[in-house]
Amino acid sequence: MNLLQALILGIVEGIAEFLPVSSTGHLTIVEKLLGLQIDDQGVTAFTAIIQVGAILAAIIYFWKDIVRIVVAWARGLFNRDARGHDYRMGWYVIIGSIPIAIVGLVAKDLISGGLRNLWVVVAALILWSIVMWAAERVGKQDRHEESTTVLDAVAIGVFQVIALIPGVSRSGATISAGLFRGLDRVAATRLSFFLAIPALVAAGGYEGITQASAISSSVGWLPTIVATIVSLVVAYVSIAWLLRLVTKHPITVFIWYRIGLAVVVAILLLTGVITAT
Repeated sequence: MNLLQALILGIVEGIAEFLPVSSTGHLTIVEKLLGLQIDDQGVTAFTAIIQVGAILAAIIYFWKDIVRIVVAWARGLFNRDARGHDYRMGWYVIIGSIPIAIVGLVAKDLISGGLRNLWVVVAALILWSIVMWAAERVGKQDRHEESTTVLDAVAIGVFQVIALIPGVSRSGATISAGLFRGLDRVAATRLSFFLAIPALVAAGGYEGITQASAISSSVGWLPTIVATIVSLVVAYVSIAWLLRLVTKHPITVFIWYRIGLAVVVAILLLTGVITAT
C-alpha cells in the first residue's frame, strides 16, 4: 500500500465510521477499487486498526463526558450515595460491550474471511436501510439520555454485534436499537459513540498485536499509521456534524445514499469491473 492509498482510506474511515453508512463496507469497496486484496490478513487488520484513529477522535470529543462517567463509576463502587446516572452509564457501557466482545472472538475467522465479500456489503446496505427506516417510524423518541436503562444497553450491544457484517453500519445499527427502545436521536447517537469506544479500541488493538507480521509483510506500518492519523482528524469533524444533524433530521436521510451505493457496487460486480473478493 502506498501513502496516497493510505490517505484515501483514512479519509473514508474518518467520514464513514460514525455515519450510518458502514465504514467497513466503504473501506471494503474502496480497498477493492484501489486494487487491494480485501480478504488478505494484512488488509483486514489494517481496516480494523485505522478505526482506532476514529475512536480516538470520539474520546477527544467526549473527553469530559468520559472522565465524568469513569470517575462516577469508580466512586459508586465504594459509595452507594454516588450511584447516580453517570455511575449507571459506566455499567451500561461495560454490559453493552460484552456481546460484541464474545461474538467478535468466536466468529473472528468468519468476520475477517467469509463476510469480506462485496455481495455481502451490497445486501447489508440495502437490508439494513429497511431497519433504519423502521426504527425512525416505530420509535417513539420520547426518552432522553437520563432515562437509559440496562435493557437499552443490552439492546444496543446486541445490535452492535450485527454491525460486524460489512455494510450494516455500527452506528446505523446501534442508533436504530436506541430508537426502537424509545430513546431520542441525540441520546441514541451519544450511546452509540460511548459503546463504540471499547469495542473498536479492543478490535484495533487485538489486530495490531496478533497481525503485526501480516501488516509488515503486506500493507506496511507507515501507511497504517498515516491512515490512522488521517481518520482521527476527519472523524472529529464528522462527529460534530452528525450530532448537529440528528437534532433536526432523521437517520433515514442516509438511506437513499446507502441504496444508491449498493446499486452502483452491484452493477460493477455484475459487469465484471470488480470481483466480490
